Amino acid sequence: MVRPLPAMLVSTTPQSAIRELDHRMNDGLDVWLLWNSRTNQVFVAVEDPRSGDLFEVTVSGADALDAFHNPHVYCADGRAPNHQ
Repeated sequence: MVRPLPAMLVSTTPQSAIRELDHRMNDGLDVWLLWNSRTNQVFVAVEDPRSGDLFEVTVSGADALDAFHNPHVYCADGRAPNHQ
């Protein structure tokens, strides 16, 4: 099942500007690889539906796939999203 983009992303950026490049569900987390066509920025959004935690991190295009598969490494404080 593919979940819709987190409400936080939709409410802060016009939805037409956000392009979903990939999505995965793993260990109860939803992870999106997204591109903002207006700013040309790539970012990863992670949501833990169990706790309601959500974070996003902007990454370079070169790091996009690595960040998508290992988002906790790119989190500013290095913690996993459910410990935010």
